[in-house]
Amino acid sequence: MRPSGRRLDQIRAFSIVPDVAKHAEGSCLIEIGATRVLCTATVQGRVPPFVKGSGLGWLTAEYGMLPRATNERTRREAVVGRQAGRTIEIQRLIGRSLRAGIDRIALGERQITIDCDVLQADGGTRCAAITGGWVAMRLAINGLLKSGDVLSDPVLAPVAAVSCGIYAGQPILDLDYAEDSEADVDGNFVILGGDSLIEVQMSAEGSHFSRSQLDHLLDLATQGISKLISCQKSVTE
Repeated sequence: MRPSGRRLDQIRAFSIVPDVAKHAEGSCLIEIGATRVLCTATVQGRVPPFVKGSGLGWLTAEYGMLPRATNERTRREAVVGRQAGRTIEIQRLIGRSLRAGIDRIALGERQITIDCDVLQADGGTRCAAITGGWVAMRLAINGLLKSGDVLSDPVLAPVAAVSCGIYAGQPILDLDYAEDSEADVDGNFVILGGDSLIEVQMSAEGSHFSRSQLDHLLDLATQGISKLISCQKSVTE
């Protein structure tokens, strides 16, 4: 039995509310269970020096967690004076995941920055950030298409992410914090268009897992991703 009482293959209740930030070119608030992440997209007419002159666009991401997003207050990284390794790893994951879902030639030499701010954390914040980040990106690109600044849609397909793991010996979908902290195996699946893998992060905590268990977790992830993609489409089309 899961602590939440959910079925093994049941994703938490989720919602995506678009256009929540007045000044951003694209934005949404994504809630998955008790996890809440504000995602905004900023479009700039320039690219980093290593891309300049290539004709390619760029997408990057920043990720942060508010001090009371967790049970105990954490110090702002700006006060500490440096980003934690976990923060850097997550924002790189968000950036490369969303870049996999766009045609950078069609985007042209402009940069989209996705900011993901965790308002409340209860497991799966990086997955929520990727899923919500795509919505913010899609809305920003919709604006570029409407204005005529971009002539061909650079979005290849939706990108979404979900966690899966093995808890109390059972493969489960979408771990909350109580499950994540006690899981034998924990993984994150980033999927393009519902069936193409972008990234899989899997690790065992003092245990191990078999190929058949990995296949089962992938099946669960695909099932959960399909629901998330349906929601993404419903708020962006």
